[in-house]
Amino acid sequence: MKFVVGLRLQVKDVPCSQNDLLHEFRREHYDVGIQGHSPAARQPKVHCRIVAVSLLPIFPLEVVLFPGAPLPLHIFEPRYKEMIAECLEQKKPFGMVRAKENAVAEVGCSAVIVNLMKQYDDGRMDISSEGRQRFTIVELNHDRSFIQAEISWFEDDEPAPLPGPQSESAIELHEQLFAVLGQDAEIDKNKNYLSFQLASQLPVDLDFKQAILEMKSERERIETLIEYYRATIPKVEQSLRARERASGNGHVR
Repeated sequence: MKFVVGLRLQVKDVPCSQNDLLHEFRREHYDVGIQGHSPAARQPKVHCRIVAVSLLPIFPLEVVLFPGAPLPLHIFEPRYKEMIAECLEQKKPFGMVRAKENAVAEVGCSAVIVNLMKQYDDGRMDISSEGRQRFTIVELNHDRSFIQAEISWFEDDEPAPLPGPQSESAIELHEQLFAVLGQDAEIDKNKNYLSFQLASQLPVDLDFKQAILEMKSERERIETLIEYYRATIPKVEQSLRARERASGNGHVR
């Protein structure tokens, strides 16, 4: 099956339904193929830095990866075993791109392999990877068993603002949302690009995450997240109260 480039999104086009906001917070293991796995015992760390690439190997997957975000993967499909083995050997990144039906998003995020956690006798692998740098797909290439793409790296259009009231407000609201859902928020305030860290943890639909990934301003991303928190937290609280009443009385008045 060949993919086409599509799925460029704007925040105004992205609905945030209540069901998307209430599902369980958890770190998921995404598969290429795809099936979940439990973390295996850690193996020696694989050091991998981004190098110049003429064609970037591409993972079309139903996930949006952000710079700095972890992504554990179980590799079992032959074409992706070939791809990851090549990335390990050549110490090069691969590109995570959101897939939807027969299209892939125009904007993705490169990933580097941090650990080869386990390698099976049949060539399957458990790896931990981490998002690095955003890119735009220029053209897809189907010459190999796996998809490759000519890409263009990009950064924000403006320098990231220093931590201030907006950042603190976003962190407080993020922690408040997690508290409402009975979860602990893990935030590393020393990391760059707070917005990516917050967005990667949110239980929102992939359209919203893709829109955040494509924004080229940290200020805009933080403002968008603050708007999301302020609109979402009351709805989540109301929904949880309704559930409590329903479980206690058998109906909601």
